Amino acid sequence: MGTENRNPRSYGLDKMSAKEVVRLMNEEEHLVFRALQSAEENLALAAEKVAECFTRGGRTIYLGSGTSGRIALMDAAEMPPTFGTEADRFIAIVSGGFQARGRAIEEAEDNQAASIEALNDLHLDTRDVVIGLSASGSTPFVLSGLRHSRQKGVWTCAIANNANSAIFEVADLSILLDTGPEILTGSTRLKAGSAQKMALNRISTAAMVLSGKVIENLMVDVKAKNSKLKDRCVRILKELTVLDDLEARRILEVNDWNIRRSLETARSLTGARP
Repeated sequence: MGTENRNPRSYGLDKMSAKEVVRLMNEEEHLVFRALQSAEENLALAAEKVAECFTRGGRTIYLGSGTSGRIALMDAAEMPPTFGTEADRFIAIVSGGFQARGRAIEEAEDNQAASIEALNDLHLDTRDVVIGLSASGSTPFVLSGLRHSRQKGVWTCAIANNANSAIFEVADLSILLDTGPEILTGSTRLKAGSAQKMALNRISTAAMVLSGKVIENLMVDVKAKNSKLKDRCVRILKELTVLDDLEARRILEVNDWNIRRSLETARSLTGARP
């Protein structure tokens, strides 16, 4: 298994200086981009499926354990503030449940029944898609959840960092992120984790672009929950209209910081760019 093999470049890791460790990590990280480039076609297919799911009112459900689960949680959590999605449209199911959000519960990844129970609690249906992440590609929690989802007629995607992974056998789409052995043997929070994080970034972002959640390259459905995001809303509205800073802020305040409604108001008043 590639992610469990020893990396010959780091045999002397315990004798290296901090600068040498950092440099080696940076050099090895280039393999992440190579893996993502090799997977471009399947990443795009996954994004298209997620966009179709979103458009028909379905949910994207991530399954993961350990690092993979926490990466899934991060991506799901960032969707509502970035794209204005409802909180239940992107969901992460992590082995170990709520406690695993803040600390590692490694033994939970062997619980095959837990993922099935969690999916059933969500009343999984064919409008949804399920994406399983596992660096090894053999995590029982993820494997059983993907198998169960597919048996229920739900479209599934498996993301792993080893070729011939078991989870590839039970998914409709397989995405191999071949990042090779880590400099710290078996520590897949390194290259494997970086690749998985970037893969989900690509899938969810491209899906939201396809779903009309972006105008030009601007996040027009951002939720302005703090002063930084309110300032961003002002900049976005100014980019899409002929308003100045004060006018944009006033219209946003009237429209409860909703950029789309503010655009309609601005167009009626000034004739914004189409």
